Amino acid sequence: MPILNKDMTLCISLSARPSNNGTRFHNHLYEQLGLNWIYKAFAPTDLAQAIAGVRGLGIRGCAVSMPYKEDVIALVDVMDPSAKAIDSVNTIVNDGGRLTAYNTDYTAIEQLLRSNAVPTDYSVLVLGSGGMAKATVAALRDAGFKNVTVVARNEVSGRALADQYGFAWSAELGSALSGTGTADMLINVTPIGMAGSMAGGPDAEALSFPQEAIDAAKVVFDVVALPAETPLIKAARAAGKTVITGAEVATIQALEQFVLYTGIRPTDQQIRSAEEFMRAQ
Repeated sequence: MPILNKDMTLCISLSARPSNNGTRFHNHLYEQLGLNWIYKAFAPTDLAQAIAGVRGLGIRGCAVSMPYKEDVIALVDVMDPSAKAIDSVNTIVNDGGRLTAYNTDYTAIEQLLRSNAVPTDYSVLVLGSGGMAKATVAALRDAGFKNVTVVARNEVSGRALADQYGFAWSAELGSALSGTGTADMLINVTPIGMAGSMAGGPDAEALSFPQEAIDAAKVVFDVVALPAETPLIKAARAAGKTVITGAEVATIQALEQFVLYTGIRPTDQQIRSAEEFMRAQ
């Protein structure tokens, strides 16, 4: 990484619980490609001020994580179709003070469903109704899944998300599981199982789905990226299930962010190197 200098281009991430995933991934690629860029993670105390800083300081790119993916919409100038279609933002690109919002989470989910050849006739339970849930449910719909239930205690957001894509809603897992016992694919899009959970937040050691649901499922997908092996993923592996991890999501969505920021698509070898560096923390 070059020594800090006045001509260096800055990209950042905004999250309530920042990790080093994006920082390591992006900075490693900058170094490989000889770019005079740097990437830094932040936990903003005021989102509006943080976005004003992106605009006013000429920060080139800004990744947006939970819980800001919807709140940031009112603070940008342009919504790219990838973000507008699902009213959720995970990427902001600053072109001379004009902020355009994108969503690369959708791209990551869509690619992983396809690369893992998940049959579209599988029944699916999606736990959560926030910004990442929107990207996930949209990707499921667009991939051709029909039997999907959004499980969310917040009836307003949960039912609205389910209705938007023609799926079912349930307030609790118990209700969603009744009659079927489980679903073929379980997807966690909540912070449950995330390392470094804040006081009062979900337990980092908790399972987002009960063991009986995991045992009866065929595919288990956890969007939580840190740790790469969440309690849910560990339990699913132990039960011999096909797993899709949040670390995989993080790599794909970060790569697409990198391309949006720099206009450069790294080689497969460079991407693997950055991914290995990211996961070695």
